[in-house]
Amino acid sequence: MAARSTPEAKTERLLNLVIALLYTRRALTKNAIRQAVRQYDDAPTDEAFDRMFERDKDELRDLGIPLRTEHIDTLFEDETGYRIDRREYELPDLHFDADELAVLGLASRAWQQASLAGPAAAALRKLEALDIEHDAASVVGLEPRIRTAEPAFEAVKDAVMERCAITFDYRKGGGESTRRSLQPWTVTNRKGHWYVTGFDTDRDAPRVFRLSRIDGAVRKVGKPGSYEVPADHDAHSMIAGTERVADWAPAVLRVRIERGHSLVRRARTVGVVDDEWQLVDIEYADLGVLADEVASFGADVLVEQPLELRDAVIRRLTGALQAMTSDATSSEATFAAADHQEERV
Repeated sequence: MAARSTPEAKTERLLNLVIALLYTRRALTKNAIRQAVRQYDDAPTDEAFDRMFERDKDELRDLGIPLRTEHIDTLFEDETGYRIDRREYELPDLHFDADELAVLGLASRAWQQASLAGPAAAALRKLEALDIEHDAASVVGLEPRIRTAEPAFEAVKDAVMERCAITFDYRKGGGESTRRSLQPWTVTNRKGHWYVTGFDTDRDAPRVFRLSRIDGAVRKVGKPGSYEVPADHDAHSMIAGTERVADWAPAVLRVRIERGHSLVRRARTVGVVDDEWQLVDIEYADLGVLADEVASFGADVLVEQPLELRDAVIRRLTGALQAMTSDATSSEATFAAADHQEERV
């Protein structure tokens, strides 16, 4: 069977090749590489594999990846091996000023827990099966996955990919929740918020929903592939058309000194309580977003006011506790944070 030649297949193959050459501490022969990278193993002939591998080597070098060619046997020099020199591949020590660190902090909230997944993990399993000595630390971060704090994200994203209609309870700005039915078109991030666009079958019109306002479970209805996404759909324009000037509200937080820097930086006022705590007066436009941020600091940030923000933080910490019951240490820390918030009542 001939190997696939789609752009996605090529990207997957190059990624697996980089992983294989970073993963090993010694140079790999072409035969070992062909066994480790699944797409090479699919090549119908040796000649087809050779052509594919030569093109891929050139492309990696064009991308600036330091692919080295070495002799496997130093005595006879009769077999060539390949590897990526990790010292040349890695970035040098980097230094950032306060503003750059703030930007990186925001970015990390969208790209969190870089890890290997899918084809990359399969490639590592193949290398292990071949008894190749590995250096796992060098491949961390090759295939980052987007993580979000929105409980509805995965279900909505899956429905978009399957083109399957969904129903959910949606909380409007005033707090009331109503049942909605949607044929989802896209999931999009804009200005730090996640949205789903689609066709509201109850209103018989296109609509935009912010994922942070979806309450409870998202349920699929009907069959996958039951509708088409308009060819001219522009999610960003559609979301921009629904935006309004935010209604800002005040919050008072007790922040442990030398913690919660992102909150302290944008505070209107900061007052010292004692040697351990400072009182931070901050404004927010979305209670759910601020609750996510406060909860991420655990017991280092406590909510003084408003009570609905404190309740939202406690709900998040309690939910995290329930999801982490298999990790006793993490669960104990999360429980302590939630309990500490409740003591403020």
